[in-house]
Amino acid sequence: MKLLRLVPDGMNFGFVRFRRFSFPFSATLSVVIVALFLYHGLHLGIDFTGGTLIEVQAKSGKADVGAVRQIAQGLNAGEVEVQEFGDKGGVSLRIPLQPGGDQAQNALVAKARGVLEKDYDFQRVETVGPRVSGELVQLGTLGVVLSILSVMIYLWLRFEMNFAVGAIIGTMHDIVLTMGFFVISRVEFNMTSIAAILTIVGYSLNETVVVFDRTRELLRRYKTMPVEELLDLSVNSTMSRTAMTATTAALSLLALVIFGGRTIEGFAIVMLTGVAICTYSAIFISSPVLIYLGIRAIDMREPTPAEPAGAAKVRAKPAA
Repeated sequence: MKLLRLVPDGMNFGFVRFRRFSFPFSATLSVVIVALFLYHGLHLGIDFTGGTLIEVQAKSGKADVGAVRQIAQGLNAGEVEVQEFGDKGGVSLRIPLQPGGDQAQNALVAKARGVLEKDYDFQRVETVGPRVSGELVQLGTLGVVLSILSVMIYLWLRFEMNFAVGAIIGTMHDIVLTMGFFVISRVEFNMTSIAAILTIVGYSLNETVVVFDRTRELLRRYKTMPVEELLDLSVNSTMSRTAMTATTAALSLLALVIFGGRTIEGFAIVMLTGVAICTYSAIFISSPVLIYLGIRAIDMREPTPAEPAGAAKVRAKPAA
């Protein structure tokens, strides 16, 4: 039986030369994302803003969004956000927090139910109070900051300084671009989104460490090989593993997007975007940036065998 290979054996492609395009592209995109973030901010979910989220499904299979908006205005609940989702008559209503506390909020939900339940089935009703939303904001921010600090400490202990800086640049790049997805797409940012961000940090770190470990190994083996050629060799030699990991992860996430339902759809879409960003970053950002960090000056601290003749022409081998 012939094994499936996404990358041909002995691949020898010059990835690093594309840094002349990938660096300006990513830098420009990052600046635009930061500017949009400062101007528009995120579309925060009720986890962080407080309020009530109601999701209903039309019994007829087709929702009349205009009629639902009129009903929402009749609730006198302030600015109620009404959106259609899916292709089976799904509609969501985001009701802001009401003066009068939980009692007023529950009364409003009961009023909405009384008006809508004739034509719609209620699929989801979630209410988050101001105190809980404030705590979630604090804990979510703390979790993200601590995870990033932990990653930096790990990289500092795991690699020499040059590699650690390269890995941090790659990880920060992936986080910024993933946040850019939230800013541009206006996908709701909630606690599930924070879980997705933390997962992407781990995925990004794993992709970078695999390539960097191969780079360090090749640095010891081929001491006179030009850095650009050596980085191409390390990327090519790990490309089979990178392609297989990204493909299997993307297929799994795509299945969740299609069949996972509304609850997990947002998480799966963000993760799918993050996998694409991390794969691009490991090849075109994290590895090429080592050229400018002087990795040739590194003392590898281990005895190295003599470089074989013609080593610079050795072709890449698939990662084990």
